[in-house]
Amino acid sequence: MRRIIAQARKELRQIARDRLALALAFLLPAILLTVLGSSISLTVSNLPIVVQDLDGTPLSRKYIEAFQASLTFQVVALASSEQPEHALQVNEARAALIIPEHFERDVLRGQNTEVQILVDATEPNTANIMRGSLAALTQNFLQQALPPNLRMRPAIRPVSRLWFNPGRDSKKFYAPGNFVLGLSMFPPLLAALAMAREWEQKTILQVYVSSISAHEYLLGKIAAYTVIGIIEWMLGLVMLFTVFGLRMVADPTPFLLGSFFFLTCVVSFGVMVGAGISNQAAAVQIVAIGGFMMAFLLSGLIFPIETIPKLLQPFSSIAQARYYVVIVRDALSRGGGWPAVWSDVLAIGGLASVFYGLAWRKMRLMQLKD
Repeated sequence: MRRIIAQARKELRQIARDRLALALAFLLPAILLTVLGSSISLTVSNLPIVVQDLDGTPLSRKYIEAFQASLTFQVVALASSEQPEHALQVNEARAALIIPEHFERDVLRGQNTEVQILVDATEPNTANIMRGSLAALTQNFLQQALPPNLRMRPAIRPVSRLWFNPGRDSKKFYAPGNFVLGLSMFPPLLAALAMAREWEQKTILQVYVSSISAHEYLLGKIAAYTVIGIIEWMLGLVMLFTVFGLRMVADPTPFLLGSFFFLTCVVSFGVMVGAGISNQAAAVQIVAIGGFMMAFLLSGLIFPIETIPKLLQPFSSIAQARYYVVIVRDALSRGGGWPAVWSDVLAIGGLASVFYGLAWRKMRLMQLKD
């Protein structure tokens, strides 16, 4: 145990003396969490839309006012002589609404009236949101504008209730995910760089000729960078509570235990990379792929795992961030506790054991006799 503690203290001293490493450990994760957590949004607002009113009646003007009152759209009037397609082509608008002649007459008669809506589908997700918003505003307008005898009364009226995030606040979705992303990147990166640096500078030979065992050497490394990770975790948690206004809504014990396992897991992954690769640049690339890319694309952080191509879905099972994202979002949003996340905690612990075993398999050579 003394050798493990001594190895951990040596690593922490090296980090404390390296200003660049300190910035990489504490400053960049905070910047990443703030920028990504604040800039990405699930909602759209102030989308420019041009309106061409070919009817010019009080009802058509009320229809336009319904869009002007919406926070989703910013309405710009279009003269009857202008072409709405031109506004889309020159990127002055994201959609165009064309109200036909005799709009008021046909609506009040109960006839089917076709209102043309042109949507810029360059960004498919935004286009789908706009199309849904346009349809919802139209239906709401008809229910209010039509006389009672002309209003359509559907046989089934669905009533939706939003759970866990009723205000559809994007920060409650993206902030925990970016918190996980930062922890997936920086602790393993520091651990991998420290290991690869020893290979490049040949100081690893001092370890080989010493009496320290592979287990003691690796556990000392993991302990040191897990401490760094815990400090990052605490700083990120403070930002989640203060900057993003989140709070614990569940039993904190699975979150605390899962966080410890996750930090140990990602540091073990970094140590495994550093033990197998003797070049710092190559180690950075491997951690970027295994830590950042898999956490960003294959963990459900941004896209649901069900929407990932079938060929790539098996790779998501070895992405430790996939399981920790569930734990964090449960602790800060759902509140399911142990019944909801116990399997994710065990999965992270299992991956940590695998990464440590692979690192030990490489470093145990120091114990072999000639």
